[in-house]
Amino acid sequence: MTLRHRRRAWRAGRLSERLAVWLLRLKGYRIEAVNWRCRQGEIDIIARRNGVLVFVEVKHRAALADAAAALGPLQRRRIAAAAAVYLARRQAGHEFTTGGTRFDVILVARGYRLQHIMDAWRADG
Repeated sequence: MTLRHRRRAWRAGRLSERLAVWLLRLKGYRIEAVNWRCRQGEIDIIARRNGVLVFVEVKHRAALADAAAALGPLQRRRIAAAAAVYLARRQAGHEFTTGGTRFDVILVARGYRLQHIMDAWRADG
C-alpha cells in the first residue's frame, strides 16, 4: 500500500466518521466523544440516547458487506476493553447507569451509503 493510498484511505475514514456522527445526531443521539483512546484501544464514537451509552465502531469499505467483515473478534475485544476503561473512569459520576451500554457499528460503503447496526455484538460474547 503506497503512502498516497494510505492517506486517501485515512481521509475517507475520517469523513466516514464525521458522517456517522451526523447520522447519530439526526437519530437523536448525544455525542459524548469521538476517537476516544486509551492503552487498551480506540473507540470511534461514544454516544448516548435514552439513557443508553453506545460505543460505535465505524467501518468504511467499497461495499457494505466488506465493511461488515472488517470488524473481527480481536477488534471487538479491544473495543470492549476500551469501553470498560471508559466506564471505569466515568462511573464515579454515575452518569451512565440508567440504561446500560451497547455496541453498534456504522458501515459506510462507496458513495457514502451508511448502515447503522444497533447492538452489533455483546462485550461478553
